[in-house]
Amino acid sequence: MAWDFIKDHWKDGIEILILAIAIYQIYRAFRATRGARILVGLVVILVTVTLILSQFKFQVISWLVRGGAILLVFALPIIFQPELRNALAKLGSSRLFSFANKSQLDFLEVFEDSVVALSKKRIGALFAIERDIALKPYEETGVTLNADYSPELAMTVFFPKTPLHDGGMVIANKKMSTAACVFPVSQKELADRSIGLRHRAAIGVTEETDCVAVIVSEETGAISICMEGILERNLGEEKFRKRMAEIFLSNDNKDETSAPKELDPQDRVTASRDRDLVSD
Repeated sequence: MAWDFIKDHWKDGIEILILAIAIYQIYRAFRATRGARILVGLVVILVTVTLILSQFKFQVISWLVRGGAILLVFALPIIFQPELRNALAKLGSSRLFSFANKSQLDFLEVFEDSVVALSKKRIGALFAIERDIALKPYEETGVTLNADYSPELAMTVFFPKTPLHDGGMVIANKKMSTAACVFPVSQKELADRSIGLRHRAAIGVTEETDCVAVIVSEETGAISICMEGILERNLGEEKFRKRMAEIFLSNDNKDETSAPKELDPQDRVTASRDRDLVSD
């Protein structure tokens, strides 16, 4: 009996599994975004109207709802354009990136040293390290450098009140590609309202691409890393170097080492109000 039931309904089980995965992925894409509230509102309205129509069988209202549903199908891609764009960008990324040779390893060590130096001097900075998804659209908003990475140049670029300090730096192929770049500021609702525009810009650019953003707070000198829109804050020098090695140097278990780990509460929230502007 049980075998006959499985044989007759195995397709139903696969269909339910596919729908469950799709719903979960939609939830992951829309959670903590402005589109989440719109989506919840639409679902509530749809369920409420469906229950009312099934109960009272209003013919005219049913006709209007069916017509409105057709228009809604065309409106949804416009309403949820930012979320759909981010989801497609992540889908197209293979997320395979590693520093495989000695020159790349040397670059990573120099980069870490410069970030630590910026932190000790409390010079605010924002770096976006390009991976599989090109950062060309953001490079076009900045000033071209096309220079080998050096701590001295990084210090000069981000020194307060210099022409290029108020923006982000794109690092591509171990080079300082552009500076003073404008990154998209995340619209995600954050529990910690002390997070300023520099950190929000890091969240925004990592939501839309697979790059790794590194931020140095101007007020506290705290180092942060952002991946996939998840911000890891208050990383000390040792923890910062370890995290960078996990992201870029691990060849095994890439998915596990690249994903941001759960942070301690003190790492999520700081007393800082780092209101550094990325670009006005």
